[in-house]
Amino acid sequence: MGNLKNVVIALVTPLPSIFFYLSFLNHYYHNGNSTSSGLWAWCLHHPFLLANALFFVNVNILFWVIGLLQSSHWMIDPYWTVIPVLFVHYYATHPLAQYDWWRSRVVMLMTWIWSLRLSHNYFRREKWQWGVREDWRFSDMRHQYGKNWWWVSFFAVYLSQQVFIIGVCLPFYAVHSVDKPWNIWDVVAVAVCISGIVVAYYADTELHNFVSRNEKLKEQGMPIVPNLDKGLWRYSRHPNYFGEQLWWWGLVIFAWNLGQGWTFVGSLINSMCLAYVTVLVENRMMKQEYRAEAYRLYQKTTSVWIPWYKSSPSGGKDKNT
Repeated sequence: MGNLKNVVIALVTPLPSIFFYLSFLNHYYHNGNSTSSGLWAWCLHHPFLLANALFFVNVNILFWVIGLLQSSHWMIDPYWTVIPVLFVHYYATHPLAQYDWWRSRVVMLMTWIWSLRLSHNYFRREKWQWGVREDWRFSDMRHQYGKNWWWVSFFAVYLSQQVFIIGVCLPFYAVHSVDKPWNIWDVVAVAVCISGIVVAYYADTELHNFVSRNEKLKEQGMPIVPNLDKGLWRYSRHPNYFGEQLWWWGLVIFAWNLGQGWTFVGSLINSMCLAYVTVLVENRMMKQEYRAEAYRLYQKTTSVWIPWYKSSPSGGKDKNT
C-alpha cells in the first residue's frame, strides 16, 4: 500500500507545472499567436525565467512540503532522471523556440535514452520500490542538523538541485534558441553523449551485479568480496560518474557549436559537485572495516574518474595491465 501511495504521489506532483504550461500554450495559440495578459506575456518573453519559476514552485516548494510530511526526501532522486526530459520538451515547444529540426530531435531522443537508462538503474537498485528510502547523504545531514533539518533541507536538497538541474540543462535551451544547420560538431557531440550513456550503463550494471553477488554470499554465510575491481572498475574507481560526465559535457558541445559556449557553467558546477560527492563516497568506503584496507590499495592503483592503466602500489604503471 505504501509503495502504491508513493507511485501516485510521484505521478501527481508534477501536474501543476504541466497544466500551467499547457494553459499558457493554449492561451497563446487561441489568441492568434499573441498574448496581452500580463502573466502570459511574461511567460512568453521569459522562457528561461519561466522554467526557473516552475521549478521553484513545483519542485523546491511542493516536493519539500511532501518530503516534510513523509519525513523522507526520496522523490528528488527519481525525478533527477525525469526533469531533464521535461525541460528538453519545454524548450522545444515554447513559442519563441527556434532550432534545427534534426538537432532538436536527436537531443530529445538521446535525453529519453539517458533518462530510461538512469531510471532503470535507480529502480533496479531500489528493488523496484518507490520511496523506500532517501539518499544516504540526506539521511546523514538529517542526523547532522537535527531539529533544524526541516528548514535546512529546503536549501540543501531542493534549492541546490535547482542550480544543478537547471544548469546542466542549459544546452537544451541553447539547442532550441539557435537555428543553425547540422554539422560535424553535432556528430562529435552525439558520439560523446552516446559514449557517456554506454559507459554509465555498463559501469552501473557491473556494480549492481557485484552488490547482488555479495548479498547472496552474505545470505549463505560466506565471506563477501570487499571491493569491485573488475571490468570498467579495474580502470576507474568511479566509471559510472565518468560516463555521466561524458553525457553532460557532450551536450555542452552542442551548445558550443551554436555559439552558446557559456552554457558550460552548468556542467562545470555539476562536475565540481560530483567531485565532492566522490570524496564523500570514498570516505564512506574507508569507514567500513571489512573493505578499508582493500579500498586503500585500490585508491593507490586506480584512476579516480577517467579510465586509465593501473599503477603499482609503489608508483608507476602496473606491468600486468
